[in-house]
Amino acid sequence: MKVGFDNLGSDRYAMRDLVRLRHTPAIRSGRWEAAMFNLTVPVNDQDHVIGSVDARVTVVHYGDYESSECRKLNRAIGEMIRPLFRKVRLVYRHFPLVKVHPHALRAAEAAEAAAAQGKFWEMHTLLYLNSPGLKDTELRKYANEIGLDLERFDSEMARGAYLQQILRDRDLSIVNGISGVPTFFVNDRLWSMTGLDLVGAVKDFAERSATVAEPAPVSSLKSPSTFATKLRG
Repeated sequence: MKVGFDNLGSDRYAMRDLVRLRHTPAIRSGRWEAAMFNLTVPVNDQDHVIGSVDARVTVVHYGDYESSECRKLNRAIGEMIRPLFRKVRLVYRHFPLVKVHPHALRAAEAAEAAAAQGKFWEMHTLLYLNSPGLKDTELRKYANEIGLDLERFDSEMARGAYLQQILRDRDLSIVNGISGVPTFFVNDRLWSMTGLDLVGAVKDFAERSATVAEPAPVSSLKSPSTFATKLRG
C-alpha cells in the first residue's frame, strides 16, 4: 500500500491507485503496465545513483526510510541490482512523509551527511536494514559503523546542514505530482506496480531492451556488492 504525504487513512490512496491502474497502457510485451505519468525532474548530478550511466533501464525510487513498504522493496531492489548492474541503474530520491513518519526526515539528513563523505549507499543500506531504529543516537551509531568522521557528522546534523535541501527537493517533487511512497519511475515513466512485480518487470524490461554494446567501465561507478549483499540480510 502506498502512503501519501498527508495521509490520514489509506482508503483514498488505495482508490487513487486503482484509478491510475484503470488508465495504464501495457508495455509492448503486454505483460507489464506503466502509468501515463512522466518523470519531470531528470536524473542529475545531485541524485544518488548506482549503476552505469549507459544502463538500458533507469529506475528512480522516491522513498522514505521509515516506510515499511519502502524497506521491503529495498531488499528486493538489492537482489535486482546485483545481476543487472550493467543494464539497470538505480536512482534514490528522498520523500520523507513528515506527518506520519517522525524520524524519516532526520534519517534523510543522515543519508545526506554520509553522502557528503562519499558513503551514501552504505548509510542508505543501514537505514533500511535497521528501520524503524532511526532515532538520533541510532543514526550516529550507523555513522560510526560505516567509518564517517563523527565530528563532522555531528556538526552537520546539529545545524541541519541538509534539511532545507531535502525539503526543497520534496516540495518540488510534490509540485511535480509525487504524492506518496514508494513511487517508482522506469525510464522516466511512472510504474504502478510495486514489490516483486516491479522487480520482475524491470528485469524483463532490461532483457527485452534493444541489444546494445556492453558499456565500457565507468571509473565513478560504485560497486553494488556491499549495497546488494547487505540488503539480503
